[in-house]
Amino acid sequence: MASSRLALPAAIFCVVVVAASLGGAAATGKTGRITVYWGQTSSEGGLREACGTGLYSTVIISFLTDFGGGNYKLNLAGHAWSAVGPDVKYCQSKSVLVLLSIGGGVGRYSLASQADAKAVADHLWNFYLGGTSTKSRPFGDAVLDGVDFDIELGSNAHYGDLVRYLKAYSGKKPGGRKVWLTAAPQCPFPDRMLGEALRTGLFDRVHVQFYNNPVCNYRASNVAAFTSAWNKWAASLPGSSVYLGLPAASGAANNGYVAPATLKENVLPIVQKSKNYGGIMLWSRYWDKQTGYSKSVKSAV
Repeated sequence: MASSRLALPAAIFCVVVVAASLGGAAATGKTGRITVYWGQTSSEGGLREACGTGLYSTVIISFLTDFGGGNYKLNLAGHAWSAVGPDVKYCQSKSVLVLLSIGGGVGRYSLASQADAKAVADHLWNFYLGGTSTKSRPFGDAVLDGVDFDIELGSNAHYGDLVRYLKAYSGKKPGGRKVWLTAAPQCPFPDRMLGEALRTGLFDRVHVQFYNNPVCNYRASNVAAFTSAWNKWAASLPGSSVYLGLPAASGAANNGYVAPATLKENVLPIVQKSKNYGGIMLWSRYWDKQTGYSKSVKSAV
């Protein structure tokens, strides 16, 4: 994700609004949903381990760092691809959604045209989602639940096209399952890279990064600016579930870390007022494993 992700080695969802997510939980504002990024350091443990904790509702595999122009590169920073497929199936058996994130803070990616966007969508479908490929699929016959957009580099052109092409595959997956789409924009509103794509209204979840951005990060001296930024994001995405993105440790980002007690006492009461509040997103499983951040806050989320 933002520049903090380079500190590691080599380195949405219109939630269908059901009673469990925005109905029954609306009285308290809590959803209990935590999204976590996984895949950028082998010392974070396996995907199966992450899903087995019961802490996360969604795990995002990061990253497809190169795409566009016919070039593709999956970088899992030392994780064995062969183990990921079986682990994806295990996670899904535990009702944990597993998505692939494209982009990140390193890599070479861009979309040169609408046709290029279609080619990337087809690649994602055939190599990671419900399609078929004449070449080996990185995770075998495992079918990921969707795609996350963490676009930080290059041009912002044609991501709206890519979103539309990917969403058109919904219903074509085994069992007619949908293709989930999530995004991770920076908190300054509107996001300069994903603004066009977000205006499609097709993202199911939007995990807004409230870190590495002092202008809108939460801190005691910046409550008004944080609240204003959050409210803009929530209001601009009425058809999406909006998540508060945070680092799971002070070392996970250049700035923007919020201590668990502060999150529970001061921050969640602000964001949970929004009817499309979805939960929190954490960067990353590695850091969360070190600090136990998600375990500390899950009951309040």
